[in-house]
Amino acid sequence: MIELDFEIPALKAMKKYPATLYARGDLSLLARPKVSIVGSRNPTPYTAHYTQSIAAALAKRGVVIVSGAAMGVDAIAHMGAGAPNTIAVMANSLDIRYPSINRSLIESIEREGLALSQFDPSFAATKWSFVLRNELVVALGDILIITQADTGSGSMRSAEYALSQGKEIFVIPHILGESMGTNRLLKEGLARPIYDIEEFASRFGNAADDTLPKDDFFYFCQKAPTLDEAVTKYGGRIYEAELEGLIVIDNAIVRLA
Repeated sequence: MIELDFEIPALKAMKKYPATLYARGDLSLLARPKVSIVGSRNPTPYTAHYTQSIAAALAKRGVVIVSGAAMGVDAIAHMGAGAPNTIAVMANSLDIRYPSINRSLIESIEREGLALSQFDPSFAATKWSFVLRNELVVALGDILIITQADTGSGSMRSAEYALSQGKEIFVIPHILGESMGTNRLLKEGLARPIYDIEEFASRFGNAADDTLPKDDFFYFCQKAPTLDEAVTKYGGRIYEAELEGLIVIDNAIVRLA
């Protein structure tokens, strides 16, 4: 565990930048595109399925999933993305694995992904620390996805943070009488629905197999640059990548294969 000695620009959107921030794991994840996913601790099977599917589809595009390592939607989102593609923000210090039911998941994220906490060693979670945790989860993500939430829930508080930070909110559609919080966000025009997971995930680029390194070259190609832009930045590497089948050049536009 280390105490960060640099600022994370995304966290400047918080009401107050964390006085301290501790980390355990791969700090390079902070530089990748990030999406925050939150929701109920008791999701329906429908919610669980689509939370996992959304997280997996985004991870295949090199997107890091940010959540709070709690039971339910949080844990499903982390597992759907896979530990190397996830950031867990804790409501307690990093020397405590809470909730204990998610201990093995949290330990895998510490080894292969990234765990963050605002709290000094030996700090146990409290009601107010969950509130601070939720704000940090929202601030780290480029957008917020809420897959299920009741009115008055912590996830709806996360929606308030997203709105105050100017971030887009997305939800999955639910039948009447379920997930009243997300349905209210839709009714009030504060969130957008995800009807097609692949279509939604494609806003972050093309899916790639897990063997393709998620480096600067990967993210540059995800933006579909022109061939001239690509050659100016990477020179002959562009043509080598084309021969290896990693990218395609179509009408002078570079895309991942």
